[in-house]
Amino acid sequence: MSWLITLPVVLPIGTAVLTFLFRNARPLAHWLSVAGCVALLICTIALLVQVWRVGIVVAQMGAWPAPFGITLAADLLAAVMLLLTAVIGLAVALYAMADIDARLEKLGYHALFHVLLAGVCGAFVAGDLFNLYVWFEVMLIASFGLLVLGGSKAQIDGGIKYVTLNLVSTVLFLSGIGLLYGLTGTLNLADLHRAVGEVNNQGLVTVVAVLFMVAFGIKAAVFPLFFWLPASYHTAPVVVSAVFAGLLTKVGVYALIRMYTLVFTHDTDYTHALLLVIAAFTMVTGVLGAAAQNEFRKILSFHIVSQIGYIVMGLALLTPLALAGAVLFLAHNIIAKANLFLVSGIATRLSGHSDLAASGGLYKSAPFLAILFLVPALALAGIPPLSGFWAKFLLVKASLDASAYLMAATALVVGLLTLFSMTKIWAEAFWKAHPDDAARSLKSLEPRERALLVLPVTSLAGLTIVIGVFPEPFVVFAERTAAQLLDPAPYVRAVLGPAS
Repeated sequence: MSWLITLPVVLPIGTAVLTFLFRNARPLAHWLSVAGCVALLICTIALLVQVWRVGIVVAQMGAWPAPFGITLAADLLAAVMLLLTAVIGLAVALYAMADIDARLEKLGYHALFHVLLAGVCGAFVAGDLFNLYVWFEVMLIASFGLLVLGGSKAQIDGGIKYVTLNLVSTVLFLSGIGLLYGLTGTLNLADLHRAVGEVNNQGLVTVVAVLFMVAFGIKAAVFPLFFWLPASYHTAPVVVSAVFAGLLTKVGVYALIRMYTLVFTHDTDYTHALLLVIAAFTMVTGVLGAAAQNEFRKILSFHIVSQIGYIVMGLALLTPLALAGAVLFLAHNIIAKANLFLVSGIATRLSGHSDLAASGGLYKSAPFLAILFLVPALALAGIPPLSGFWAKFLLVKASLDASAYLMAATALVVGLLTLFSMTKIWAEAFWKAHPDDAARSLKSLEPRERALLVLPVTSLAGLTIVIGVFPEPFVVFAERTAAQLLDPAPYVRAVLGPAS
């Protein structure tokens, strides 16, 4: 069933073409978009089941054997990231039916959205560095188009900052690819696992590893390369911010995990120690930036940065428990962070303003929305028994086991400061009275609009609760994924053949 691995890329591209052709037929474009996301969800579930049952799924495009051709490979990490992409894609597609106006749809919103999903999925299954670069560029083009689609001054300003820093990342990424190919003669990830260890000048390999760290660090928005994110994410439509928050930075983190467990494992005392320092500063600067903000989506944007630090922390510690915590945290954060942005859109619609000082009264006027906010907000802060608690527990436990006591303390303090930010949003947007007594209820929305806005948020909140209340199967999955990452031999054999 190696053909199954191609569908997460083919389906979004096909959906993008169809939604663009029918962009002027609004109801049809809506349902084509949703149908494409449902099809993506079904095929990613099937792929995850296949990987769980039989192991790593590999496809060699054009029947060219690795490492000479284009390889697509899906292990447990790639498969679960594809599934999470489909989940967020479907939630956003439904929400967009009530949030994106006809003008933006005619400009190509749906097509750009599905091209973005194709780029994300392509990055997760790419088996060589050059095609990873190609999918990164697909994501960059589509995301820039979505970011500036409205054409407002704030969007153009945010878009310029976004694309400029990402182009710097692209240049560094291409430079690293060239240097690594010059050193090893290959770009296939499985082949690089072998070839990097055979390079005579291991010091130069470490330099190249740091170059990739910077390139992917910009994509992942780690310290000190994150400032483009809070300057741009809040300017886009809510559905665009939600899919960016849930998926885009996670692709950068995925690339870091893939490269620093499969390729750059020759000098972990240096590279992973550096990643640990970066993780600590990313957590602290992100959460302090959030504490200084007073606008709903700006606070959430800074928390994207802060939460990325936890995932990098798990990678940096490089123990089975730490990587399991990173995988679980990755899944939890994609769901909770995207959901918070969707909640912010509904809250802004009901209160009339995204600035916390000018909003309020939502607990009284829309109590169900208040509950829907609390679920992902408390999960983000790591409050039991929600999903974020178990992910943070694994990471803190791994830090203590590795005698990284300062790292464990940093993670705990940042969790408390995250709770402070979520409490600020609660107090200002939900608890205090609206300055103009103008907060609307959910019932004030049209029934169809209300259903399309609330259903995705409720579903994502339900996933957060399920992961938190029944954590065992998710922890088992994360542990098996971590074991697979720490033992690259099956991945290498699956791609290069039994003789490798």
